[in-house]
Amino acid sequence: MKNESCISADVERVLFSETQLHEIVERIAAEIERDYRDCTQPLLLVGILKGSFVFLSDLVRALHLPCRVDFMSVKSYNGTQSSGKPVIRLDLKEPIEGMHLLLVEDILDSGNTLSFLREILPQRGPASIKICTLLDKPDRRTRDIHADYVGAVIPDAFVVGYGLDYDEKYRNLPYVGVLKPSVYEHKE
Repeated sequence: MKNESCISADVERVLFSETQLHEIVERIAAEIERDYRDCTQPLLLVGILKGSFVFLSDLVRALHLPCRVDFMSVKSYNGTQSSGKPVIRLDLKEPIEGMHLLLVEDILDSGNTLSFLREILPQRGPASIKICTLLDKPDRRTRDIHADYVGAVIPDAFVVGYGLDYDEKYRNLPYVGVLKPSVYEHKE
């Protein structure tokens, strides 16, 4: 692992180190393998861009079962606030009829994006739809939605790193950290 002590000056504290993230990914991969090992239908991991790309990349490499990958981009955030009105910006490339979908998200907080996808995707005829999220922030939930696979439940703090961003920054941090409020409070 890289030097975990190299913390951005804008990060208040590290919530999950690189080592902890690796352990989380391995645990989730084992849970997915347990649930899908006997499936005869294809497993399609759908990364919800942009935030999920780092987590999805590590998760795919940790899985030891046949799977395919596709991406969707659904915008529902402006800065630190959810607009509550998700819009598809990038859709799936292939039909999903008969496939087992695993929606892979970086963080489940308001639930707007995943609720929206859970409403529209069944119309396309998949065999099943499950949700996998690296982080679950239930204190921010405005929709009744829960993930089938959860890396960790976190408090209501603004987190960045490991694909998570603020204003398109901090995605490349190798850990998940809590962003200092002074970074975003003056911009809202």
